[in-house]
Amino acid sequence: MTELISRDFADSADPFELFNAWFAEAKKAEPNDPDAMALATVDTTGLPDVRMVLLKAADERGFVFYTNEESVKGGELATNPKAALVLHWKSTRRQVRVRGLVERVTASEADAYFASRSRDSQIAASASDQSRPLDSRKTFEARVAELRKKFEGKGVPRPAHWGGYRIVPSEIEFWQNGPHRMHDRVRFSRAGAGGTWSKTRLYP
Repeated sequence: MTELISRDFADSADPFELFNAWFAEAKKAEPNDPDAMALATVDTTGLPDVRMVLLKAADERGFVFYTNEESVKGGELATNPKAALVLHWKSTRRQVRVRGLVERVTASEADAYFASRSRDSQIAASASDQSRPLDSRKTFEARVAELRKKFEGKGVPRPAHWGGYRIVPSEIEFWQNGPHRMHDRVRFSRAGAGGTWSKTRLYP
């Protein structure tokens, strides 16, 4: 596998093309959540915050996830719209790291993704004041039950506070495990969105 990946690194000028190839292999090999990624943001003091979210779209525009915009991460991104993420696939012994500016997805994109979710997930998202104190689990369950009754027989609208974010990468780094710590590591970087990518091989 290492020889194959080295050849991919040497041949690939487009990091999104390489990412798509790796992601497709991860979807086949990873037993649980190949789209899980650690998302890092910072608060107003500069203290980092990190949590797992799910990658919902990836193309030349960037990497997309969805959340409650009034959550801690939503507040941090409103103050400082920069983020980093990492996807680690133990099954393929690879990881991808991304850093860049963050922008909101369009309302139509958020509507389309919200409509694709299961009804129970839609209701739970509507019922949750994500990241805020909750006096008991029963309070949350009661909210869910209330919304199930409210929307019985009709569609669940996307809450105004729920939407998506796109990390527009300035750096994308690929790492492939190798024997005896002879890993393979390549970083793509560019000055701004739409700029030309440059590629640098790094010591592991």
